[in-house]
Amino acid sequence: MPRAKNRVASRERRKKVLKAAKGFYGRRKSNIRLAIDAVAHAGVYAYEHRRDKKGDFRRLWITRLNGAVRQFGISYSVFINLLEKANITLNRKVLADLAVTDAAAFEAVVNKVKAAA
Repeated sequence: MPRAKNRVASRERRKKVLKAAKGFYGRRKSNIRLAIDAVAHAGVYAYEHRRDKKGDFRRLWITRLNGAVRQFGISYSVFINLLEKANITLNRKVLADLAVTDAAAFEAVVNKVKAAA
């Protein structure tokens, strides 16, 4: 009786790696040995950058808020401090979205914060 080598599972495993390596440059997309290494590294980078993305967005919201509140004559740090004193619990994401999409509502928040100061 011939020796069974688990051909189907091996082929599926290789196909899965090559599918994940689709779009990679050079032999990394077609050579299984190179593709395995490339896919492993790509997974590590993807894991790290999923976490970095959260900080990136926070920096974006802070930058947008800083630009928006300076039009009203205050800085970002002063604005955040006054928000806490005025007991307004809107987070940076919502405030940055308001500043970009609904200027009137953002102006109302800024005026309320200034009045509470």
